[in-house]
Amino acid sequence: MTHAFAFRFRGPAGGLAVNLQAEVAPPESGIPPHGMQIHGKIWLGLPAAGLHWEDAAWLAFGVSLNARALSELVPDGVLILVSSLDCPLSDYRSEAAALAMDGWLHERFELESSGAAVTYDASRGGFAFSWGGTADPFRQETT
Repeated sequence: MTHAFAFRFRGPAGGLAVNLQAEVAPPESGIPPHGMQIHGKIWLGLPAAGLHWEDAAWLAFGVSLNARALSELVPDGVLILVSSLDCPLSDYRSEAAALAMDGWLHERFELESSGAAVTYDASRGGFAFSWGGTADPFRQETT
């Protein structure tokens, strides 16, 4: 059954809005061609119509924040099938997809908080995202 989640954050100069619809299936039901392994037996299936690569990456990161806890909760594995991700362009930041997925997972499963959050910090130029114990999730070290 599809479960909808609406992520909203309002700041003094606008806000963030993401509508996510997804459902859960056992991995043995078949990983879709547009699916990706997040951790162990935790899989993410993206909408067949596709997504912008940044939205897909942030959705996957949102699952990864909870992957170890999901693995413990559902040791046989889980396939999260996203059917839609909608973001009003006026409220768009791709990082919000991770927060929407995090919120969806916490509504759907009994998981402890991952620590993912957003605040508005004018001194830093707007929205400031935090990812629990993870810092700069897509930063690559240079040698």
